[in-house]
Order: sequence, then structure tokens, then C-alpha cells
Amino acid sequence: MDINLQTGIKGESKVVVSENNTAIAYGSGGVEVFATPAMIALMENAALNSVEKFLPPGHTTVGINIQSSHLAATPVGMEVIARSELIRIEGKKLVFKVEAYDEKDKIGEGIHERFIIDREKFMAKCEGKKQSG
Repeated sequence: MDINLQTGIKGESKVVVSENNTAIAYGSGGVEVFATPAMIALMENAALNSVEKFLPPGHTTVGINIQSSHLAATPVGMEVIARSELIRIEGKKLVFKVEAYDEKDKIGEGIHERFIIDREKFMAKCEGKKQSG
């Protein structure tokens, strides 16, 4: 498998906070602000987007770990941007520094790990799990 990755690769992902991605909508809290699970998904998406174009055909990455802090609340209507930077490559494991910002503040930060997989083999294994269950 020919992987053309190097540390320093950056990515980003954006979303506008709506009623669909609040803590109430996710069931993770009781207020109408950007949900922590939504912030984490945005961080993961930034990391995914940053390396996808460098992977061989038929390969992608899956999230395997995230350690994050949600530092500030973001109200409905405000844009949030997540940024990632690939800081370490350990074989097929990729480690990213992730951060999220709204229009006023840094709202989150953390470390995210992803693993490079062969999409077809991964899905076959998942389907086999379903068949044996």
C-alpha cells in the first residue's frame, strides 16, 4: 500500500449551529448550544478530509480515539470551524491535533487518532459480524 502522508498536513471542516446540532437535539444536554458530540464529529471530519486525498484507492480512515475538551458554548446561528493537523504517523495509525473555533472563541481542542483501512475488507468484516450475530 503506497501512502503519501507526512506530518503537518492540515484540514478543516465548517458548520453553522442549528437546532439539529444542539445539545438538546443530540440528547447530550439541556440547552440550545452546539453539542459536544457535534463538535467532536466536526473535528473528526477535519482530520478525515485532510488525509483522504493522499490514500490509495479503496482506502479511508476510521476514528479510533479522541480526547477532547469543550471549552466554550456556541449559540444557534454561529459558524464553527474545526481544524486538524497530522502530528504523528505510526504505521497505519494517524495522530492529529484538533481544535474548534466559533466566531468569537476557541471552543474545543484535543488529540484524535485515526486508522487507515481498506474499505472493502473492513465492510466485509462488519457484514460477517452481523451474519454471525
